[in-house]
Amino acid sequence: MSAEQLDISFLTWALTVGFIVLLLAVDLVVAAKRPHHVGFGEATAWTVFYVAVALGFGVWFLLHYGTGPGSEYFVGYLVEKSLSVDNLFVFVIIMSTFAVPDEHQHKVLTFGIVLALVMRTIFIALGATLLSLFTFVFLLFGLLLIYTAVQLYRHRDEDPDIEDNVVVKTSRRVLPVTDDYVNGDLVTRHDGRRMVTPLFVVLVSIGTIDLLFALDSIPAVFGITAQPYVVFAANAFSLLGLRALFFLVQGLLDRLVYLSAGLSVILAFIGVKLILQWAHEDVDDRVPEIPTLLSLVVIAVVLAVVTVASLVKTRRDPSAKARPGSLRTRRAAAGREEREQRPARRR
Repeated sequence: MSAEQLDISFLTWALTVGFIVLLLAVDLVVAAKRPHHVGFGEATAWTVFYVAVALGFGVWFLLHYGTGPGSEYFVGYLVEKSLSVDNLFVFVIIMSTFAVPDEHQHKVLTFGIVLALVMRTIFIALGATLLSLFTFVFLLFGLLLIYTAVQLYRHRDEDPDIEDNVVVKTSRRVLPVTDDYVNGDLVTRHDGRRMVTPLFVVLVSIGTIDLLFALDSIPAVFGITAQPYVVFAANAFSLLGLRALFFLVQGLLDRLVYLSAGLSVILAFIGVKLILQWAHEDVDDRVPEIPTLLSLVVIAVVLAVVTVASLVKTRRDPSAKARPGSLRTRRAAAGREEREQRPARRR
C-alpha cells in the first residue's frame, strides 16, 4: 500500500469524472430512448468494451504513476469486480421479485449503477478523510470486513429478503403505486391522481441494496490502497461494466454455488490485511504487512478455485443452485415480523 498520497491534479480528476459521466450518460440515453431485450451478443460486446476501457485506464495509470499505484488499481479493480458479481445475484432477485419486464431491465440497472456510484463516492470521501485523521480507522475497517465475512459465510446459502426491506415496505405503504409499469415511467397520473409505478419501488430497492454493498466494498478497496483517486477509479470502472455483465452472465449465476463462500474468504483476508496495516503503523513497525502483489495472487487464486469448484459441483449435481448470501437470517426476519404482529393480536 502506497505510503504517500499521489499528486493527482484537478485536471486529471475532472477528466476522469467527466469520462465516467459520459459513459453513464450514454447508458442512460440508450436505456431511455431504445428500451429492448439485451441479447447475448450485445451484452458480450459491451462487457468486452468496459473491461478494455478499465484495463486501458490501468495501463495509462501505471505508466504515469508507477508500478506501486498501478498494481493497487488492478488489485482494487479485481476486488470490486468480484464483489459486484454478488450485486448481480441481488439484482436478479429484485428483477424476479418485482417481475420487471425485459425491456425495462436495462434502465433499472443503469439507474442502479448511478445510485451506487454516487453513494460510493460519498463513502470514499468520508473514508479518505477518516483515514487521513485517524489511523485506527484501518482497525475498524478490518474488524468490519471480518465480521461481514463471517456473517456472509454463515448465511451463504440464503437469499436477502427484498420484501422485508424497511425502505421498500415504507414506500409501498405511504406512496400510491400503480399496478403496471406504464411504459417504464417512474411517475404517472392515473384518474387525475399522481402515482408512482413499480419501477420507482424497484429503484428504491436497488438503492438501499447498493448502500449496504457500499458499506462492504469501500472498506475492502481501502484495504488495498489508501489513494482516494485509485479507490474511486476502481469502483467506477467496475460498476460501469455491471449492466452489461448482468445480461451476459445472468444465466450462469445460478452455477456459482461457492461464490459467497469465496467472497467471504476475500473479505476476511483484506480485513486481516487492514489490521496488520494498523498494527504496523500504530503498534510496532516490526509487524509484517501483506504486499499488494501477494493480495493480487491470493484474490485471483480464490476466485479461480471458487469458479472451477462451482462448475464441477453443478455439473455433478444439476439441482445445486447458487445464492448471494445474506447478512441476516430469515429466521431473524421472521422473528422480527412476529414481534411486530404481537400487539395487533392482543388487540
